[in-house]
Amino acid sequence: MREYKCRIRFEKVRREDGWQRVEALSIDSPAQHEIVTQDTYGNRLLHILAHSPLPTTLSAAIRFQVTRRDQAADLTRAMRDLPEPSDGSFAPYLRSDRLVPTTGRIAEVSATLQKKGVSPYQQAHVIYEYVTSVMKYDKTGKGWGHGDAVYACDIRRGNCTDFHSLFIALTRARGIPARFIIGVPLGTEGSGQIPGYHCWAEFYSGGVWVPVDASEAWKNPSRHDFYFGQLDADRVAFTMGRDLALEPPQRGAPLNYFIYPYAELDGAPIAQEKIKSSFAYHDVSPDK
Repeated sequence: MREYKCRIRFEKVRREDGWQRVEALSIDSPAQHEIVTQDTYGNRLLHILAHSPLPTTLSAAIRFQVTRRDQAADLTRAMRDLPEPSDGSFAPYLRSDRLVPTTGRIAEVSATLQKKGVSPYQQAHVIYEYVTSVMKYDKTGKGWGHGDAVYACDIRRGNCTDFHSLFIALTRARGIPARFIIGVPLGTEGSGQIPGYHCWAEFYSGGVWVPVDASEAWKNPSRHDFYFGQLDADRVAFTMGRDLALEPPQRGAPLNYFIYPYAELDGAPIAQEKIKSSFAYHDVSPDK
């Protein structure tokens, strides 16, 4: 009798820093599970492993309390004109990803945006202004949502993944480290369902990481300047990076990005549409 194994990975809130603190984490699942810290980018994932005979459904519920603050870079430090890092620890933030190249069309456009005698911060600001001026937040048709920088560069529309893939590609092509972060937005009400993900970017300048939310800047012109160097607190960061190889290793291809559960059955990836997931939030009193 053949033994079937089902492996499921769920993203877990990845980062605890001055802007985000996670507490009271609980996991409810009938299957064997563990939290695994990933070697690349430091993402922490919930890994579930079940053996045959498998149940009709295999569920998991992740609950936690998160405290978020507005995120703001130290602009005095960020504006310093320091040499751009290129050593091993910054390599993941400078190289091409599958859909975020730094050569070809991207390199050509990036070259047209280069300014001589400016700091990395000033150069990144030029790229930010370019992305927010040429892109349109538009989720119609096909091709959007994959975070394809070349698609965004040519078609000039898409969602947050497309905006920030283009920003990251153009910034890396200039030699400035940049990274991709994905999570969920929180509504303005005290509780509710979260309909989908949201992502943003950070670039490295003057010895600090500077946050950027180009798609929110496009949707909220009055906050255009705010979203270069600052983020509002109404979001939760989950994972970082693109082309993700998981630990334990998945049989399928590297993940383009990781926000929804990923599952394999006997070594074969399960189609995303067959995996159900939902996100919800509610406010709690600070003393709870």
